[in-house]
Amino acid sequence: MFSSDSRPKFLKPGESSWSEDKPDLDLNHATTFVYNPNVSLSLEQQRQRLPIYTNRSHILYLLERFQTLVLVGETGCGKSTQVPQYLLEAGWCDDGKVVGVTEPRRVAATTLAARVATEKGSPLGHVVGYSIRFDDCSDPQHTKIKYMTEGILLREMMADPFLRNYCVILLDEVHERTLYTDIVMGLLKKILRKRKNLKLIISSATVDAEQLRDFFNVNSGKDSSLDTATILSVEGRLYPVDVFYVKEPVPDYVKAVVDTVLKIDTNEPAGDVLAFLTGQEEVDRAVTLLREHSAQRKDSSQKMLILPMYGSLPNSEQLKVFRFTPRGLRKVVIATNIAETSITIPGIVYVVDCGFVKLRWFNSDTQTDSLVIVPVSQSSADQRVGRAGRVRAGKAYRLYLEEAYNSLTVATPPEMQRSELSMGVLQLKALGIDNILRFNFPSPPPAKNLLLALELLFALEAIDKSGQLTKPLGVIMAEFPIIPLYSKVLIISGEFGCSEEIISILSLVQVQNIFNKPSSGQASIKARVAHRMFEVEEGDLVTLLNVYQSFMKHGGTREFCNKYFLNYRGLKRAQEIRQQMCHLLQKFDIPIVSSNGDTEKVCRCLTAGLFPNAAYLHYTGVYRTVRGQQDLHIHPTSVLYTLEQPKWVLFCEILHTNRSYMRELTVVKPAWLEELAPHFYEKRVERDH
Repeated sequence: MFSSDSRPKFLKPGESSWSEDKPDLDLNHATTFVYNPNVSLSLEQQRQRLPIYTNRSHILYLLERFQTLVLVGETGCGKSTQVPQYLLEAGWCDDGKVVGVTEPRRVAATTLAARVATEKGSPLGHVVGYSIRFDDCSDPQHTKIKYMTEGILLREMMADPFLRNYCVILLDEVHERTLYTDIVMGLLKKILRKRKNLKLIISSATVDAEQLRDFFNVNSGKDSSLDTATILSVEGRLYPVDVFYVKEPVPDYVKAVVDTVLKIDTNEPAGDVLAFLTGQEEVDRAVTLLREHSAQRKDSSQKMLILPMYGSLPNSEQLKVFRFTPRGLRKVVIATNIAETSITIPGIVYVVDCGFVKLRWFNSDTQTDSLVIVPVSQSSADQRVGRAGRVRAGKAYRLYLEEAYNSLTVATPPEMQRSELSMGVLQLKALGIDNILRFNFPSPPPAKNLLLALELLFALEAIDKSGQLTKPLGVIMAEFPIIPLYSKVLIISGEFGCSEEIISILSLVQVQNIFNKPSSGQASIKARVAHRMFEVEEGDLVTLLNVYQSFMKHGGTREFCNKYFLNYRGLKRAQEIRQQMCHLLQKFDIPIVSSNGDTEKVCRCLTAGLFPNAAYLHYTGVYRTVRGQQDLHIHPTSVLYTLEQPKWVLFCEILHTNRSYMRELTVVKPAWLEELAPHFYEKRVERDH
């Protein structure tokens, strides 16, 4: 049991300024179940109950009148599922054209497509389909509404720069402002000038509408009748949400989330809970703690159904959170910010917000792209609170002080302005955009970041001195849906005689967290012993390879994973991704061969692509990158953490908390860097060390 003393202490809602402009809550409110008044209605009746339905005719009118429509509406108002159907029903697809809907996250694309297919009474992949990285469920002959990630639309632009198959493009969740969102918007602005019959809908849950309208409006004069872009706001249906703040800062927000969920379960009426954490490891830790605690409880009148939710979960696991909660259970979803706006989980009454988010952040001085855990913005915090007010009056528990909320930034900077840009630049080059510095981005990135991206692509031999894509390497790299460092490794793996192994490694890197790590007790010790049998001194990537090879050797069974404390769902997902990577290599006639246990071939191949991510052991005991001179440390989860520190390593990513930690490490020899990347390192390796 958690002691009550350790639980976060919250201010009463009346003590928070948040509640001042909200209706008073009925303090005697004694609802003991979550009631969805629409659940017994037909699908058509449910569609008509959505807030967007009253705007149906107006949306269609505005799309006839303007080329671009900025549609602002709360998550859950129906804009993502209904607007494409309104267009289909109004005859926009009668001439064989398609309505394309882009989503920043694959889970949104797949779940929305499944819902709309159900509403249309059509099997998924027929009239309504989806296409995401490593998974295409659409039919070129029959699909009229196609959900996809933004990266997929970008790839379609490579094949058809004018998107002639589409009559309308709906860019959904634009407020997330991912790297691809901004690139796609910049490209669509060019396409709209050439294709006057193509219509664009920009859908956003927050009010940055004027900036978006002005970006797409080609009318620069004062006569508004000549405007080509307009805004429509859709009112949502929100119940009041009471917000609680902690009285003092919490030292461990993961444990505080667990304690708060348990407090809700003990003290609050029935209703599902959504808790926000920053990443997969934290989510898995919280889920494990809650499941252990739930199994021990005897005092609870109802059991908790505890579910994780993050981007790299297999699709079948992600879909579990959308099912209605069985009677006698309280659903508790522990999620990353994927649940902030991208998806609507039914039945949520209580929200727990840890107050942090994990973002990619590129430091141009050290030339490193880090994962950084930072406080959320006010916009994100408000979106999280809004998840609680969908089915009835809700409660939100913020694990930070009210003063901290007031000092948060208003919005998170667009990814374009804080990320490493090599992948985006590579895609733009493949689309024939020669002068990247003059490309019309909605929020221009720092010029230095663009130049560093060009430098990196040149070092990887993806572009030549004049900035053109190299053939065949650069052209093929642009076709691969993974970052340029990985695509280079994959493409050259045939030459190094280890493509079988590299495919396995890169598939596992996409998934993350292959090892199950119980939080405490005998199970924790058993897991540590079990994992040791896979560990090798070459580092984490070769260790992952050992895990996958053992998994396949033993038939890929759940029993094997249980015995060795491995993540079965993650390994099955890696298996799916691996299959798609094999198809890609076959498409470009890259031989699929095995190194037959020669790990040096594998490590040399990794060096030939990951060389920009090399770090050496400095005499002070920390690691340094050769370019940028940033102090780095081996992450505690690495197999190298307890071994004698190797002189040189390659890392896949950097996680910045109180220190900068390297993750997914491979031990290399400095001579390999000199041999395989002389243009990047020259004789610096010898000179400096």
